[in-house]
This record gives sequence, C-alpha cells and structure tokens, in this order.
Amino acid sequence: MSVAFRRESDDEHKEPEFELPIAVGPNLVTPRGLRLLGEEVTRLEAEIAATTDAETRKKSQRRLRYFHTRQSTAEVQAPPEDGSVGIGSRVTYRLNNAEKTITVVGGDEADPALGCVAFSAPLARALMGAEIGERVEYHDREDAIEIVAVKTDPETQA
Repeated sequence: MSVAFRRESDDEHKEPEFELPIAVGPNLVTPRGLRLLGEEVTRLEAEIAATTDAETRKKSQRRLRYFHTRQSTAEVQAPPEDGSVGIGSRVTYRLNNAEKTITVVGGDEADPALGCVAFSAPLARALMGAEIGERVEYHDREDAIEIVAVKTDPETQA
C-alpha cells in the first residue's frame, strides 16, 4: 500500500516536547530564591497528585523536573556587604540622568516588572562589584552608570 494512503496518528504531527531549558552557568540564588524554588516544587507535586488528566500531569511533571534540578543545583549567596553590589543588593543608580532602583537576584526569581533583575542580565553584570559613587561601563560607554546607593534588600534574605 502506498504511504499516501496510510493513516497517521495524531501524535505524528505534534512537535516533540523537550525538557525546559536550564541556563548555562552557576545557579546563584538568594535565600528567598531557594525558598521560592521549594514552594514551587511543593505546589507542582500537589498539582500532579490532584490531576487526573494525563496531558496536564505530563506538563506538570516536566516543570517539576526543571524546578527539582534548579533546587538541587542552587547556590545560596551570602548577603553582600552594604556599599558593594552583589546578589541580594538593592541598587539605586543613575543612567541617562534618570535615577532607578533594582534588586539583583537569581535567574528564577527575576521579575523586571517588579524591579528584580537576574544577576546574569547585562545591567546587573555591569553593576556587580561596584560601590557607591563609582561609575561603571554600560553599552560601550565608559561611565554610563553612576551608583547612588547600595544596600542588602531584606526581602531577598527571607
């Protein structure tokens, strides 16, 4: 029989499902970030136990594998010294005559809309290790960013 008349299953047309990508490099987190990873693992385990739909369970198990990996590879960072930018720092900086404040956090707890920027983001990389009053390079400009204030964000330590 010709291949043209062969009945194909619906599964043959689906895109393959790959594991969720894990960022390259160390998994640096704040104490809050580790707690959030644990809470997500607990939530997903409860969701899997409660669901009867095989497709939903499969997607939740995939996410659970991701968060288990992130939880087991997490490297909790000590609070940075006040005055020096590190993971867990709340940084006020001046860029293009505008003053902004962000908190440098781990990749999984980043939420730019809330002012939480991953340590691996270009802005955070430019700020890491800088101290109050220092000017740092950003976007090929030698002194683009001025550090106005740096302190440990207490919310990242809980």
